[in-house]
Amino acid sequence: MKVTIRYRSLLFALFFCTSGFAATPARGQLRVGAARVDITPPVNPGYPPSGKYEHERLYVRAIVLDNGLTRAALLNADLGNMPEDVFADASKQIAGELNCPVQDIIMSATHTHSGVPAGPPPQQPTAPLVAAMLDAVRQAKAKLQPAQVGFGTGSSYLNVNRDVVSDQTHLWTQAPNLNAPSDKTVAVVTFAAPAGDPIAAYVNYAMHPINGYLVGITSADYPGAASRYVEQAFDDKMVMVFTQGASGNQNPLLMRPATNALASKSDVRITGYELVREDVEAPLREGKVPHGKLDPKVADRLERWIESEGQLLGEEVIRVMTNTRKMSGNVAITGEQKTISCPGRQRINAGREGEPGTYKDSDSVNIRLGMVGIGDIALTAVNAEIYTMISQRTKRLSPMAHTVVVTLANGRANSGYIPDDASFGHNTFQVLGTRLKPGCAEQGIANGLVEMVAQYVPR
Repeated sequence: MKVTIRYRSLLFALFFCTSGFAATPARGQLRVGAARVDITPPVNPGYPPSGKYEHERLYVRAIVLDNGLTRAALLNADLGNMPEDVFADASKQIAGELNCPVQDIIMSATHTHSGVPAGPPPQQPTAPLVAAMLDAVRQAKAKLQPAQVGFGTGSSYLNVNRDVVSDQTHLWTQAPNLNAPSDKTVAVVTFAAPAGDPIAAYVNYAMHPINGYLVGITSADYPGAASRYVEQAFDDKMVMVFTQGASGNQNPLLMRPATNALASKSDVRITGYELVREDVEAPLREGKVPHGKLDPKVADRLERWIESEGQLLGEEVIRVMTNTRKMSGNVAITGEQKTISCPGRQRINAGREGEPGTYKDSDSVNIRLGMVGIGDIALTAVNAEIYTMISQRTKRLSPMAHTVVVTLANGRANSGYIPDDASFGHNTFQVLGTRLKPGCAEQGIANGLVEMVAQYVPR
């Protein structure tokens, strides 16, 4: 199936940064600054925070890069997604603040499912996000200092593929599938002062932050816990920016504390054993049972578990940072964005998962791709939730060994989830709900990202 690619070039006359690619990207001496800004929503008196855990606060974090020739910005926010209007407004203002093109910016969401004002039903964040993002960039810009950058990877076995055929119903459902693809890679880009003190870490890992989903708490989930754990390990003198990898079909392996919290809210007996997640979640999610009062002891166990997941991931990040020896301070910086268009569909039957969907043709789906190159590191971006095999295909085909795939970045595609072609036969809610026809997006995303990386490769 033909994939059409529409290139977007944004020209900024007399701006500080260069735009587009040169045959050989120019190198310069790297400077880096980083900052975070609190965006925790107001407290709901009916669901007061415990005040005991770092993940109860939400942040926007920013890393600003400058090599004397161009600038770039890497941001994240403790949000469920990156709204298109927020990206459009914030990226324009940030580009103006840094005098660089929008394509030199990657702006992503951590994808926390509880980064909202506490209490059901879930709401959108009320914080002035654009102002907070601009504030974080300005603070980071003011802290620019000589720096070096290095890349390293580790592993974390917290995640698992979540698409599986139920042993009881023999239908597709959501539960741990230890035999299906799951990328355990923790990718870490470390920015440090010449003396070795860390300035920032840009971290990528693929796992849905759903511990607080439907529970009623406000939480940055494990990404927030991990970020604060690493930041505090270095006395809050650095910033950790967490980004989602290809987590479209990746859940936490261990969900007992979160499922128990939902059981507590719906008067399901907590046995001590693992409960079947979908059996407990579905009645609350679908409004078949009311949201009851969450037992404080059960809530505290969940919050301690979120903190524990963050500590485990944070320690792996610190281990990778410690062992990242090859650092460079003379680097090229450049970025690009483009959009691919794939045939669309609209579902015309009902049902969350298990049974096949029926569809009619619909408008094409546009997916925004991005790439920011920093020395020998390629940070690629997709504005949707993609399946893990799309990311693995991209990294396998990339001409640069240090390639990262950041999802839920630079706005929000109207695609829904983006499965790899082989997974379109799975009757899961992600596959049934996608607006994409099979046979286009996996190839289009992987080839589009690889093409941008190939154009960048510094020589």
